[in-house]
Parts: sequence; C-alpha cells; structure tokens
Amino acid sequence: MSTAAEPIPYDPKSVESHAQAFWEDRRAFEVDEQSDKPKFYCLSMLPYPSGALHMGHVRNYTIGDVISRYKRMTGHNVLQPMGWDAFGLPAENAAIKNKTAPAKWTYANIEHMRSQLKSLGYAIDWSREFATCRPEYYVHEQRMFTRLLRKGLAYRKNSVVNWDPVDQTVLANEQVIDGRGWRSGALVEKREIPQWFLRITDYAQELLDGLDTLEGWPESVKTMQRNWIGRSEGLEIAFAVEGGSDVLNVFTTRPDTLMGVTFVSIAGEHPLALKAAASNPALAAFLEELKHGGVSEAELETQEKRGMDTGLKAVHPVTGEKVPVWVANFVLMGYGTGAVMAVPGHDQRDFEFAHKYSLPIQQVIALKSPRNEEEKTYDPDTWRDWYGDKARDDLELVNSGEFDGLDYRGAFEALAERFERKGQGQRRVNYRLRDWGVSRQRYWGCPIPVIYCAKCGAVPVPDSQLPVVLPEDVTLDGVKSPIKADAEWRKTTCPECGGAAERETDTFDTFMESSWYYARYTSPGAKDMVDKRGNYWLPVDQYIGGIEHAILHLMYFRFYHKLLRDARLVDSDEPATNLLTQGMVIAETFYRDNADGSKDWINPADVEIQRDDKARMVGAMLKADGQPVKLGPVEKMSKSKNNGVDPQTMVEKFGADTVRLFSMFAAPPEQSLEWNEAGVEGMARFLRRLWTQVHKHVVDGTAVPALEVAALDADQKALRRKTHETIDKVGNDYGKRHSFNTAIAAVMELSNALGKFDDASAQGRAVRQEALEAAVLLLNPITPHASHALWQALGHEETLLEDVPFPQADPDAMVRDSVTLAVQVNGKLRGTIEVAADAPRDLIESLAKAEPNTAKFLEGSTIRKVIIVPGKIINIVAG
Repeated sequence: MSTAAEPIPYDPKSVESHAQAFWEDRRAFEVDEQSDKPKFYCLSMLPYPSGALHMGHVRNYTIGDVISRYKRMTGHNVLQPMGWDAFGLPAENAAIKNKTAPAKWTYANIEHMRSQLKSLGYAIDWSREFATCRPEYYVHEQRMFTRLLRKGLAYRKNSVVNWDPVDQTVLANEQVIDGRGWRSGALVEKREIPQWFLRITDYAQELLDGLDTLEGWPESVKTMQRNWIGRSEGLEIAFAVEGGSDVLNVFTTRPDTLMGVTFVSIAGEHPLALKAAASNPALAAFLEELKHGGVSEAELETQEKRGMDTGLKAVHPVTGEKVPVWVANFVLMGYGTGAVMAVPGHDQRDFEFAHKYSLPIQQVIALKSPRNEEEKTYDPDTWRDWYGDKARDDLELVNSGEFDGLDYRGAFEALAERFERKGQGQRRVNYRLRDWGVSRQRYWGCPIPVIYCAKCGAVPVPDSQLPVVLPEDVTLDGVKSPIKADAEWRKTTCPECGGAAERETDTFDTFMESSWYYARYTSPGAKDMVDKRGNYWLPVDQYIGGIEHAILHLMYFRFYHKLLRDARLVDSDEPATNLLTQGMVIAETFYRDNADGSKDWINPADVEIQRDDKARMVGAMLKADGQPVKLGPVEKMSKSKNNGVDPQTMVEKFGADTVRLFSMFAAPPEQSLEWNEAGVEGMARFLRRLWTQVHKHVVDGTAVPALEVAALDADQKALRRKTHETIDKVGNDYGKRHSFNTAIAAVMELSNALGKFDDASAQGRAVRQEALEAAVLLLNPITPHASHALWQALGHEETLLEDVPFPQADPDAMVRDSVTLAVQVNGKLRGTIEVAADAPRDLIESLAKAEPNTAKFLEGSTIRKVIIVPGKIINIVAG
C-alpha cells in the first residue's frame, strides 16, 4: 500500500503502458484448447488496413473486448483474435496515388494499425494474427476453390455485369449508386464477360431455413437475409413465338392473372431480343443504350421505364391470342428466365409501362363483395393497391373464361394441373438469390487457381502447385492489372496434357477471404483451412459488426461455413450463435461556403466550439483565423464531411480507458453514438474521481479489518446494499443485455454514494473497501488499465487477468430494513413515508394518512379505497 501524504495522481499514459507491458510479458491473452473452462469465442469483424483506426473501429473492438474480458472473469476460456482483410481495390487506388506497390502500402498500414489497437489495451490473442494477402493464408482458399470446381459447385459462364470503365472492374449491385461506380463515380456499363461463380443457390433453402435457428441474431438482419434469398413459388409457363420454333418461358408467382396478359417483356440481353435486333437497327441501337447503367433490382425499380417493341408476337398458352413482345429496361436476364408475362391490370410496374406506351390493360381480378362504388368499378387510369394484392381472400377471377370465380389458390392449382398435363409448364420454386460471382479483374487479390489449355480447357491448379502466388513487387499504371500485362507470369504448362497454357488473371472477390477467416483463427498453422481445433471453438459465440454487412458478408459467411461442413472440416451448421450489430459513430460537422456554392468541410479538431451555460453548442470558429464557421448536421464520421475524430489523438489526450469508457457510455451498442468531446471530458473526470477515491482510501496506510456484517450500522448497511445492488445490475447488464451504458451509470451512482459516505471507523473502512473493490472489478472489462492499477493499490497481489472472478451479489446484503413509499392522493404525489420493509398493511395506511401534507389533502374527504404497490407506492382514493 502507498504511505504517501497525498493520493497518487492519475497519469493515464503511465498506468496504461505499465498494464500493457504486464499483459505482454505474460502473453496474457493467448489461449489453447486444453482448458477445463467452458470456451467462449468472441469475434469482431476484421478491419481493412486503411492506415489508421477510426472511431467506428474503436467502438466495434471495445464492445468485443468488454464482452471478452467479462467472460474471462466469469470463468471462460476466451478466444478474441485479430487479423487484416488486406486485399482489395482501395489498396490499388492508394498505391497508384502514392506511387508505391499495394503490398508495401498494406503492410505498412498493418504495422501502424496494430500498434494503435495495442494502445487501446484490447485482450487479443496476437499469436493468431494473419493478413489475408499472405500466400500462407490464401493458399487454403485456392485449395478449397479447386475442390468446389471438381464438385461442380464452382463454374464459369458469361454473365452480364456492372462494369466500371475507370476502375476497370466488375462492381457488385450494391457498389452502383445512381448508375455510377461507388469509388470512381464513372457511369457504369453493362458488359457480358466470362466470370467464375459459386453455386450459393444450391444452398438457398438451407440458408433460408437456417435463419430460424439463429435465435441470437437480430430480427432485422434475418429479415434482410430472408428478403435477399427471396423464395417464391410459382409456375414456369411456355409461350410459343409466332412464326417459328422459338419458345418464351416465363416464371410467374401470379398465374391467376394469366388471362390479363396483354404483352410479354424481355431483357435486352435475351436471345430473342438479340435475334430481333439483327434486322432492326432501331432496336439494336436501343439495346446498346441499355448497356449503360447498373443491373441491380433496386436501380431497375426506380429508373424511368423504357421499352421497345421487338416486332415479335407471343402466343397466349390458353386463349391462343397474339400478344406483342417488348424489350423492357426493368427485366433482368439473370432473374428467372429473363422474360416476364406483363399483366398491366394487376402489376404496378406493368401498369405504368402500359400507360407510357399505350398498351392494353385488362382487368381479371375483382373484389367479391365491393363495399362502395369505387371498389365496384375498375379504373384503368388509376392504380389501386388491391389490384395487385394476392393475399386478400375477398378476390376472385373475372374475364377469365373457365377460371372465373376462382380465388388465387384455386386458379394456381387449376392452371398448374393444365400446363403440366399439356407439357406447357410446371410448378417451380424460384429464389431472388443469384449465384455468387467471385471474379474480379483487378490485381490486388487472391489469384484464381485455374489454368487455361487450348486442348483441355479450364483446369484446376493441382494442390502440389498451390499457392499460385501473387507477385507483390509490381508497378501499377491504373489501367491494366500487372498480372494481365505480364506474359511471363501468365505462361505455364497444362497439368493434364503438359502443353503450353496460361494462368487465369482474374482474382477473387475480397468477400472470399472474409467468408472463412473466422475459422482460420481457430487453427493457426493447420495444413488445411481448419483442423480439429475448429470444432472446439466453433461456432463463434459472439460476433460483432455493423448492420451494413447484413446481406453480403453475413450471407457469404453462412454459406462458406456450410461448404466447410460439407468438406468435413467443421461439424456445425452455422458460423456464429449470437450476432451484435453496433450502430454508427456520428459527429458534428462544420463548414464554410465556397464561392462556387460548394462547401469546405472543416474537421472538428480545427474548430473551437462556443457553448452556453448548459453546455449546448451555440457557435464555432476556426482556430486558425478566429472567424466563424457554420454548424452542419450531425452525420456519420466520414472523409467526405471531414468530421472524423482521430482515436490516437484522443488516447494521447485522455487515455485509452477514457476513450473506451465514453465509447461504451454514450449510447447502447446497437444505436448510433454521437461523438462529443465534452462527454469524453466527463468520462475522464469520473475516472479521476474513482482513482482519487481509491488512493484517498489507502493513503494513510491503516489496515482494513474484516467486514463484520452483524456489526454494521444503518449507513454502513446502506452503502453495502448499494454495492451489491450495483454488482447485481452490472452483471446482468454485461452478461444478458449488453447494456454497457447503464452498467457504467450504475458504477457512477456507487461512486457518488461513496463520495457521500463519511465514516472513518473500522467497519466504515471495511464497507468502503468492499465498495471500491466492486467498482474496480465491475469497470475492469471497460477500463482494464486503471482497474489493473487500482486493484493492486487496494492491496491485492493477484492480477485481474485470471485470478479474480467477477463479483457476485450477496442477496442478504440487498435486503432492505426499510423502504420509502410515495404517498399519492387520487394519483397525485403528496408526500413520502419511511416504513419497515415488512411493515403490515394497517401500519402503512395509518402512517400514510398521518403524513402532514397528505393529511391536508384528505381533509373533508371520504376515503374510498387504498391501493398499495409493495415497496413503491400507496395511493389513497378519496372523494
């Protein structure tokens, strides 16, 4: 214990460097599978090594670290690893800008970001670290791909893609924004190029069914995945094409509207469209126009509806009527059959298209019992929602010949039976989910392990020749991939016939690396992707990351786990049991208007904020010139709005524990966190206050006696009750609710109670010691450096790593001798009374009536009823 005359001041830099050195010396967070403790695998989504941590990283990894440290304290064998999602287009763009190689830029960034993570004191097992751009990592990915190729789960075909003509690469639908590439801003084109795919659609139903087993995942994420998978039941129906042997197969979920078909829409890439365009220059020109813009369903839904008559006629499979075949810009070749039966009477998109091009509209669905004249009359000029609603049970077919009077299900069954009998169609389950296109045309990615031979075709690289190593010492010109430009790198021999051959020069989509990384952490050094250690650690017990990954990453993550299972590398069906999706970090924005009408966004670090007496921001000025700047909206931290806050600056100014504390206190994990430096300063004051309380307690060197519960007076019992109520609440907040902000608030209340407790007696010191120890232990998951130092200051030799369990609340300590009841008259608060916790009802009533202010409001009234809510309220109903 310290015997200094004055408490030791809180110096975050010294405290944190000491604790971090202590943990590193003992390799404190390295774990193995030999423990007799229950395992707990806590994983935050791995970062892209952009060069510097941002506050979103800090929040994400602090959440994971709090959960990990709490689980360590509750007796678990905890794995919390870290790696780097190191491939990708941003590294190429940065390399071109900085005139360096992507590998050199990436590895330098990893070194810097690793040091930043370590400065925040995360309990990470660094012995398992990897970068996905290293051959020893991606060799396993290449080997898995060749397995999938041999099993038919990987294949190559021509595909219409979003092509960014500036970045010279394929873009996912989500990377096309308003028809432009998300990074380059270039107008996206549609191109048909050969692409490699994984058959995720083979797992569509399993991926859908598996969502029902993920009880620990947010419903919002599961709903997004269900919608993305998009299971639908319908009929595939054949429409003959007049004047030849061609057939148009259409998939529809609404066969009940078949008699309302007035035209058929096909995609611009449909073979019939291309065939018709060969003799129709205007149509050919239109098809060329359609090549510009993205291919996402979202974009196709919102863009202006455009089309052109091909001149072809389709034959209605029931009536034999000839209907025109139109090319429409909203039909996707990659969804269904690339052809849609158009029912403008009962599909809003077709309705709008028909109005634009003056095509017929035919009603074939009506309300059985219309409630008014408006519902009785079908209006072909005004869309009403019920026109397209199949879910209503008060609808029936009209103008449909032999099918009149049938409802949706009845018509579905009747038409299915008819078409299956005549060979004109069949029942089919369709999915919105498309196979995963994994080819990218850029350099900085994992080489696809395929060799092209003129004689043998596409041949997988043999395992003995893996990895196919990506050359790292390259020069980028921003146009062509170095491996596409390097004839020597491409040159190889066919492993089957020994003839001259060339390597595939496309690289994998970076989602490939992030789809199985979680499994590699469990098996460092394994000869395959994962070994038997994987079944010890998997599935991940707690996964943490942003909700923006709900569809792509988290879908591929689940799919790849099933591939690992089917390769007999893991036993489980799903990769993660629980998922926590943290909110964004948002911050104030500041700007000045430029002469051209644009805004010059100014970083908060360069601004001096003016506040009123209630700490509300009322103005701001630029530190450099003292002149005002304008206050913009509070928005997500981003480079575009220049409102990012450098975590390293905050750590240097306030200390890592304070930054961690604010990150957990400012908002619940799933909500957005508004960055506020005044709030950070408040957390720093609280931490200093607790530090001072501990050191004032130990400064005189007086021994702390054993706690004698039976000897405690009322004030000592009250503090002890507060201590154990706090332990109970914080344990519940950490372990069940992940409500870290309310846990911190509870410890703050305990600290406030300690500040009011003025008792230097022997038992007073014992009660204070217990309360301080509890506060230090309860905060340990969030402020581990300060807790490490304060625990030792309180006289303990053992460390908080493994030796000290999370405190347990004593139920007896939380029993109250007396309670304060609010006294109401007719529901309005009139006073309070203090009564014994086990006081009988008649005594409570008499004390309440006698309370002076209450008695005044009862004068001249008749008491009709007395309602007592035990331990809380007594309400006297009088009149």
